[in-house]
Amino acid sequence: MNKKIFVLAAILMVAGFFSLSAQNAENVESETAVEQQAPASTSSMKYVAAAVAVGLSCIAGGMAVGKIGVAAMGAMSENAELSGKALPFVGLAEGICLWGFLVGLLIIVL
Repeated sequence: MNKKIFVLAAILMVAGFFSLSAQNAENVESETAVEQQAPASTSSMKYVAAAVAVGLSCIAGGMAVGKIGVAAMGAMSENAELSGKALPFVGLAEGICLWGFLVGLLIIVL
């Protein structure tokens, strides 16, 4: 199961990279202005870096929530008093995705 996720993520990253490079080639051919604010390769790599940051953090967060959630539900089925102690760990695992989104947003904005 984990290999399938990583293979799918790698295929999507390669496809995104090729689509960005194809778009970059079209922009270079159709562009007639002399002045540019930033090189096209820098701006496209910025979006690729943001996508990698968000994508990998969401994949890792999903795997962490899956494992922690299963363990928390198993512990709560045996002892219901553990729900207050187990559920914050699921929230901490979800925080991985939020940090990845924040890093991706900062990459795009700055």
